[in-house]
Formats: sequence, structure tokens, C-alpha cells
Amino acid sequence: MRIWGGVALAALLGACSSGIVPPSPGQRPAPAPRETEAPRATRPAALPETPANLPARQPTPAIPLPPAPAPAMPTGVTTAAGAGLLPGPAVDTLPITQQGAERALAAFRISCPTLQRRTDATGLTRGADWADACAAAASWPSRDAPAFFARWFETVQVADGQAFATGYYEPEIAGSRDRRHGYEVPIYGVPDDLIEVDLGLFSDDLKGKRIRGRVKAKSFVPYFDRGEIEAGALASHAPVIAWAADPVEIFFLQVQGSGRLHLPDGGVMRIGYAGQNGRDYTGIGKLMRDRGLLGPGQASMQGIMGYLRDHPEEGAAIMRENKSFVFFKELTGAGPLGAMGHPVTGWVSAAADPKFVPLGAPVFLSMDRTDATGLWIAQDTGGAIKGPNRIDTFWGAGEDARAIAGGMSARGTAWLLLPKGTLARLAVPVLAPANP
Repeated sequence: MRIWGGVALAALLGACSSGIVPPSPGQRPAPAPRETEAPRATRPAALPETPANLPARQPTPAIPLPPAPAPAMPTGVTTAAGAGLLPGPAVDTLPITQQGAERALAAFRISCPTLQRRTDATGLTRGADWADACAAAASWPSRDAPAFFARWFETVQVADGQAFATGYYEPEIAGSRDRRHGYEVPIYGVPDDLIEVDLGLFSDDLKGKRIRGRVKAKSFVPYFDRGEIEAGALASHAPVIAWAADPVEIFFLQVQGSGRLHLPDGGVMRIGYAGQNGRDYTGIGKLMRDRGLLGPGQASMQGIMGYLRDHPEEGAAIMRENKSFVFFKELTGAGPLGAMGHPVTGWVSAAADPKFVPLGAPVFLSMDRTDATGLWIAQDTGGAIKGPNRIDTFWGAGEDARAIAGGMSARGTAWLLLPKGTLARLAVPVLAPANP
């Protein structure tokens, strides 16, 4: 599964994108309990007693370290190598905490095998560049984790270094393996008539581009959109792997790309991204803001969910305006998995644009809120996570993760950590490094 960084909540609040998730990919929430349409007595017994709309966590403000002055990024740049690079501060001068370094070291170890095999789309590193750091990480004691990053890495500022971070998490919602009273929302597996076409097979100009659709008569046409699917278009074409209790919750789980279903018998079923209908993603948050439906302080996941529940008919119509639809599969083993194929970990894994951050690389964020500040390991991607210094932070599962991720919107400075010697090989001018 790929976290829609993960597309995460940034995509929800944004305009249009394609999406833990997608694809190619993939991708990172309140006041008192809010009742759904059914009174408490008729709500599914498995629905957690915690409120569906926990308040967004109020952050502790912080003053971010400033980036070095940099010229504007040239237009048309698509990789970090062409965006403009400046040496950053020495790693040992950054305010890296012991706990943050330990988490980052553990996540970096997990990423190392894939990090050394992957072709780095940023143009900054080669697989062999990471060999020494990865070999050292294998036996480096956790108690000396900050020293590990100081010993093996140097920092670089990509473009202007101005970072924007959002958050995503693994939702936990009420669900059932079989359809029963209170569990009426189907969770679909991949349809048997969904076709993905690699356009690069037809034209070199289209290399790397894919489309999804279906065959109708003798024509290849777009696949059914969300409204058509909700109206029954998938009958006999897609398996129903489970049933959800709440259409709003499953809509948000589709945005996240994976989650946990709390079953009526007390068990848990984990589900993850298996496919998508190929339709463009529309962030309903922006749509609702543009229509004046969200007041001050409501443009968060919690505010959006509250409005959708308070206006069920209008809310259903708004959700259908996002024509993108995600299909799931049951997950077993460790997870959720990020775009590298490794489990992502709360408070340290992040989604980034692999053309600007090597997947598996550490990134240090100095942000205007303390929870987002620290070392993150780029282990995921997201359809809405594009460009330099755009990070989607992963917070794990549970109430705290939901509360933090749903309100995460942080700005500050990002430095990419690369193996020592990389900047010299890239002939990055050695200017006076920025000092925190």
C-alpha cells in the first residue's frame, strides 16, 4: 500500500491532484462528541466511543531557523539537482533531540536496502553513496543516534528552503466483514474491468504516464466516477471486502489510503490501497471554502467532517464532486506500507516528492510548531505532495495521530541530509554555511 500522502490531508484541503495513495504514486484531526444521523442506541456496537471529530491539536508555537537567501528556482525545473542547492548548517548544530534521532535511525535502517538499490530521481545521489552510512547504521547504538547523523551526513538547502508540512495518519473506523444493520457502506476491492494503460508503450513522449479506464463496446473510456460507483455501477465487477458504518469516515479513509476497521466482535481488520479509478482527485476542503461553507477555523479535517455530518444530503453531494475513488485490499503483517514498500512509523516517516527528496533520505524540518520540527525519513510519496520542501508527516494511528494530523499545517525551513561528500561531488559552491 502507498500512503496517499501520501495524499493525505493536504490533498483533501487542496484543489485537484491525482493521488497513500495513488499511485503512483500516494501520501499523511476536535470538541465534544458529535452524533451521526442515528441516535446512540442504534449506532453500531463496534463504533469507538471516542468522538468522530476530535478537535485538531493546538500546536506549541516555535520560531523556525531561517533558510539561506537563494535566487528564485528556475521555471520548468523538475528535480532537486536543477532547483539550486546551497550548503546548510552542520548537522551537529541542528536542534536534533535524542528521541527524534533514535526514531530516525531506526527508520533509516529499514530504508537502507531499498535506498541503495533505487535510482534516485532527484539527480543528487547514487546508490553507492549511501553504502557507508547504511553499513554504520546497522550496528550503531541508539543511545548515540544524534552522533550517527552528525558523523555521516551533511545538509543541503534545496531552492529557497521554505518548507510547508501537512500530516496524515492511519484512520480507525467501525466496519464489518459482512453486511449487517448499521454497516451499509461497501468497501470495494479492485474491479475486474479496471484497466491500467502504460502510455509509454505507445509513445516515448508519454513515457512514465499511465491512465486507467475500461472497455465499452470497442472504445477505451474513463472508469466509473464516485457518483456512478455509489449508484451501483460496480455490481458484479468488484468484490466487497468489508462494510463501513459511516460514509464520511470511509471517504476520509480513502484520502488516507489505509486504515483499520474495528469489527463488531472486537477484532481489527487492516485495509490498504489496492487501486484507484483513474479520475482526478478534487480536494473538497477548497471547494467548501470557495463556497463559503466553512467558517474561520473550520478548514481542517475536523471542520470538514463536522459540516458533512451536519448537512448529510449536501455533504453526500459534495463528496461525490471528488470523482476519484480508491479500492482496497486486506493487509496482513507489518504496516501500513509506504511507497518504498516498508512500514511507515508515526512521528518519523514522511511523504515527499521523490524528484526532490531521495526516498529513504533524512530531512530536518525547523518549523513554526514544535511537533513538526525534527528529523524525518522520507519513506512515502503522495499525489498532492509535489515540489521542493513539501513534506507530509505521518503520525501513526489512534486519537492523538488523528488530532495532530488533521490540524497539521506548518511552515519553516527544510534541509535535506545527504551522505558526506555529496555536495563536493555535485560541485555545490561552498558558501558560508547557514548557522542556526
